[in-house]
Amino acid sequence: MEGADEFMKYRSPLVSRYASKEMAYNFSDRKKFTTWRKLWIYLAKAEKALGLPITDAQILEMESHQVDIDFAMAAEEERKLRHDVMAHVHTFAHCCPAAAPIIHLGATSCYVGDNTDLIMLRDGFDILLPKLARVIDRLANFAEKYADLPTLGFTHYQPAQLTTVGKRACLWLQDLAMDMRNLQRARDDLRFRGVKGTTGTQASFLQLFQGDHDKVEDLDRMVTEMAGFKKSYLVTGQTYSRKVDVDSLSCLASLGATVHKICTDIRLLANLKEIEEPFEKEQIGSSAMPYKRNPMRAERCCSLARHLVALMADPLQTASVQWLERTLDDSANRRISLPESFLTADIILSTLQNVTEGLVVYPKVIERHIRHELPFMATENIIMAMVQAGGNRQDCHEKIRVLSQEAAAVVKQEGGDNDLLARVQKDPYFAPILGQLDAILEPKTFIGRAPQQVARFLSEEVRPLLEPYKAKMDVKIELEL
Repeated sequence: MEGADEFMKYRSPLVSRYASKEMAYNFSDRKKFTTWRKLWIYLAKAEKALGLPITDAQILEMESHQVDIDFAMAAEEERKLRHDVMAHVHTFAHCCPAAAPIIHLGATSCYVGDNTDLIMLRDGFDILLPKLARVIDRLANFAEKYADLPTLGFTHYQPAQLTTVGKRACLWLQDLAMDMRNLQRARDDLRFRGVKGTTGTQASFLQLFQGDHDKVEDLDRMVTEMAGFKKSYLVTGQTYSRKVDVDSLSCLASLGATVHKICTDIRLLANLKEIEEPFEKEQIGSSAMPYKRNPMRAERCCSLARHLVALMADPLQTASVQWLERTLDDSANRRISLPESFLTADIILSTLQNVTEGLVVYPKVIERHIRHELPFMATENIIMAMVQAGGNRQDCHEKIRVLSQEAAAVVKQEGGDNDLLARVQKDPYFAPILGQLDAILEPKTFIGRAPQQVARFLSEEVRPLLEPYKAKMDVKIELEL
């Protein structure tokens, strides 16, 4: 039972349970080792073009075997040689006997290792950016729809002045927009390691080209362009600077912090029954409590976001301990931290897109919570109305203070509803403004410029950010629960 063997060993849930096929493939062995072969082909083509004795037949032979990797042979070679790159050089050479003498000519292991990592980082960002754009788009639609729906604002998780549901979503959007710009910058800042040799001096290539510096520079430029990069790093050690990994993973960790905050907010609002994430008809919230509707998607995002944030420590420490031109204590760590960061960010964005496509708002619950708190918040407006009707500000303040304390006692000590409004209506002192009370207590008079802020923010900052991704917006996420 060959398939059963899969259940006898650890499988990363990031791949087996969560991440998309595209991102799982991006960090797969097949992508990695076929990219190594591509890089050997690029190197041979450029070396041939610059005059080294390499034939068209050798290049054609390499190209015809670019993808048919004998993984079993490579594993056996690695067991013997204890070196992954040389194991794959030998495996490639075995099926390319004519090209065998020129495969990896002048290169060091990091020529394929580091350059492939940079390609995977670039392609990983290219997978994440449209996903982040879709999350922002869905949330922008949500913010626009609820731009003027009043809701209780909270500071210290205590009721504060009103805001709107849409304005609150814009707080989430602002952070996501910052993440979008950070990811774009990190992706665009990536350069290629290029063709730099054992300690980054290009000495082996200078020897191959008999001291011709221009040809060495041309070789570096040509291979860089073949790999789809505009620039290579002008100086490297044996590896590209590990601060590049810090830059790449820091923007993903920052995205993790954003998503954790958004999904924590959604979980808090779900507890208040004001907003809920989508819930399938047959979904079970609890094995013991049939009535429960747990915010499990938001919880998954928070859970994975913590891992994404924690992974940031790896590249920081790795960059700090790269002795001189390089040490190999980066390798095992990077095999884990680089793929896991992108895989984790990938599933977080897929899950959050699912959430933002189906957020459910309960306006009546929101309204009830407002009614419960608004009389206290309206006391200043009541005082102003009484003064305009000829009352004394200090007398009115004292009256309202006493009635507010009595109403607060009913709420906190007796568990009753806020009856401040009823107390004001019964007190003859407030007779001059009784006809104005409904207008004074209209929630939309307490939301300030929230709707206008939403409209301006979406038009000036959010929609332009999404313009490059318009063609990729229609993908809908069906989440595997």
